[in-house]
Amino acid sequence: MHKSTSSSSLGPDGLDLTKKFFTHINGGAPIAPTKRSTKITVVGVGNVGMAIAQTILTQDLADELTLFDVKEEQLRGEMLDLQHAAAFLPRTKISASADYAATAGSDLCIVTAGARQMPGESRLNLLQRNVAIFRQVVPPLAEVSPDCIILVVSNPVDVLTYVAWRLSGFPPNRVIGSGTNLDSSRFRFLIADHLDVNAQDVQAYIVGEHGDSSVALWSSINVGGVPILSFLERQQIAYEKETLKNIHNQVVQSAYEVIRLKGYTSWAIGYSVASLARSILRDQRRIQPVSVLAKGFYGIDGGEVFLSLPAQLGRSGVLGLANVHLTDEEALQLKKSADAILLVQSQLDI
Repeated sequence: MHKSTSSSSLGPDGLDLTKKFFTHINGGAPIAPTKRSTKITVVGVGNVGMAIAQTILTQDLADELTLFDVKEEQLRGEMLDLQHAAAFLPRTKISASADYAATAGSDLCIVTAGARQMPGESRLNLLQRNVAIFRQVVPPLAEVSPDCIILVVSNPVDVLTYVAWRLSGFPPNRVIGSGTNLDSSRFRFLIADHLDVNAQDVQAYIVGEHGDSSVALWSSINVGGVPILSFLERQQIAYEKETLKNIHNQVVQSAYEVIRLKGYTSWAIGYSVASLARSILRDQRRIQPVSVLAKGFYGIDGGEVFLSLPAQLGRSGVLGLANVHLTDEEALQLKKSADAILLVQSQLDI
C-alpha cells in the first residue's frame, strides 16, 4: 500500500515528534467512539477516475480518499501528484494501493475501471471484457466494505450497474449508476443557452439508457418554476418538435464530440459524480437522474433492468423514485429504452 511520505511521526532516534510538537491538554479524553470519518474509494486512475478524485478533493467531500488500480507505478504517481497539492486543498488523507484491503471501510466505492474499445471491436465484445473486469473488482470491494454504496461510472453504465448489483449481492438501493446525471446537465445547459438563463434555474431530465435510446422529458421541463411547453401553448407561441428533437440529439452526441476533439471526457463527469457523492454522503436527499433498478416503475416489467430515473439520494443510497408525470409518448420511449438494455443483458453470461 502506498502511503503519504509525511505519514510517519518518528524522528531519527525513534522519537514521536508529535509529542514534542504539541502540548496536549491534561485529562483529555480520546475521540468518542461515535465519531467517524468519511472514506471514498475510486477504482481506476484513468482520466475519468482522476477527474472524479480531483473534484472530490477540491469540494471537501471525504476525510479519506483511496485510489485503487492494478497499474502500480501510475497509481503511485497519481497519488503523489495529489498529495503535493495538500497546501491548497482541504485536509484529506490520500492513499493508493493495488491491494483491495486498502479500500476496507469505504462509505462509497466509485468504479471507473473498464477496457477501452479496440479498433474493429464490437460493443458486445467490449462489454464482455468489462464484465470480466467487474468479476475481478466488485466481489472483493463488497467483501471488505460490506456497508458501502457502489457507484458505477464505467460504460455501458446501465448494464454494468446491473452486473455490479448481481456480483455484489447488495440490496438495489446501494448499487447506483451515474446514468444520465451528466446527460441531464448537458440538457439543462443547452436549454439555458437557448433561453439565455442560468442552467441552475432549469429543471430538466434525460432518463432511460445513458446512450442512444435516452428519453428527454420535455413535458416536465420548467425554468424558474415555469413549465416551458405549457407556457408556450398558453402564449400561443409556436414551436416545432423538430427543434426539441435537435436539442436532444445534441445531448446524445455531446460525449462523442468531446471524445473526437480531445480523445476522452473527464471534467464534466468529474463534477457530475462529485455531485452524486455529495448527495449521498451528506444525506442531501436531492433528486437526480441515476441508473437504478427500474422494474415495476413506469410500466417497465420485462425483467430486472437498470436505467436512469429521477431518484432521491441520501445516506442509504436510493431513498425513492420521484413520481414524475410522463406523457404516453415518453412512457413508450422509456419502455423501448428498457427493452434495448434488456436485449444486451440477455447476451451476457451473468
